[in-house]
Amino acid sequence: MSYDALRHFADSWGLVAMGVMFLTFTGWTFLPRARDAHVRAATMILEDEDETNG
Repeated sequence: MSYDALRHFADSWGLVAMGVMFLTFTGWTFLPRARDAHVRAATMILEDEDETNG
């Protein structure tokens, strides 16, 4: 495969693959089952240090 063919492939299908991955990862964060993990991550900094260390 020559450089030009590889470059053409990356410009076309690589862009499509990156777009699909972006939409997948962005949509994944809005799934209802992920809500608890996001709330935990958002409030983790406010928890007492003794509670997190046992």
